[in-house]
Amino acid sequence: MRIVGILLVLAGWLIPVVGIAITQSRAARFVLVLLGIAVTLFGIVGVLNKAHLKNAIWKV
Repeated sequence: MRIVGILLVLAGWLIPVVGIAITQSRAARFVLVLLGIAVTLFGIVGVLNKAHLKNAIWKV
């Protein structure tokens, strides 16, 4: 799960970076940036946080 979370965070970062090369439209870039933020937050809060809480030190 940690690998999936890290890959989602990297994908969320790559979406706006690739969007710069794909389009020159500000609206399209803005949409890609929002999509990248959403994917990154899902990777951090949704996947990485759950993986961390599954193996948390206080649950031992």
